[in-house]
Amino acid sequence: MQNEYYVREKKIIEKTEIEKEIELIRTIIKTREELKAANRNFEYAQDDLVDYYTYQIKANQAKLDYLIKLAKAKGIEVDMINDIKFSLWDEEEAG
Repeated sequence: MQNEYYVREKKIIEKTEIEKEIELIRTIIKTREELKAANRNFEYAQDDLVDYYTYQIKANQAKLDYLIKLAKAKGIEVDMINDIKFSLWDEEEAG
């Protein structure tokens, strides 16, 4: 048996702190939207889908709680998240 080593084909580019914060904010926004959608779908769910949306809501809430905890540790506030959310929408509409 030969020892096989993983060879990285291209260099992984390290993100700057601001890029990491923007990615965190985008993930918070996306998770918050997924949580809202799961809550809406839960209202109309029947049979086995009730369990599915219950788990989805719990999972998204746990993820959102964790992400918000990370954001607070980095000094990111909810107002900053909303400001960036609206500026990202403007960029997407322009692009």
